[in-house]
Amino acid sequence: MSCHLYGIVNCGSVKKARAFLESQKVDYVFHDFKKETPQRQWLEQCLQQVDVDTLVNKRGTTWRKLSEAEQAQVATLDGAIALMLAYPNVIKRPVLWLGEKVVVGFDETVYQSLFQAA
Repeated sequence: MSCHLYGIVNCGSVKKARAFLESQKVDYVFHDFKKETPQRQWLEQCLQQVDVDTLVNKRGTTWRKLSEAEQAQVATLDGAIALMLAYPNVIKRPVLWLGEKVVVGFDETVYQSLFQAA
């Protein structure tokens, strides 16, 4: 089963997820948003499995720095995608693709259940 982890190298949650995967000896490919800007198709695929409120981090610094008009873009799917393309740091991290399953954020219990079944 193919495993891909998306995020930013210096993000604390991404560091925890990577440490977990490495401790479990899971082969994965890491995609750094700073080096590989997310593509529209990838975001659309994520949003087929999780809702906008899950994928957009409304508690982070990037979100708080946005204007009210920019924040209002998340009210529509196209607007949310445009916002995440313009500001990849507003995507909640990490995003784990395990086969066809998408998991947003790091929760050790969730990861344990995923990789015990894998």
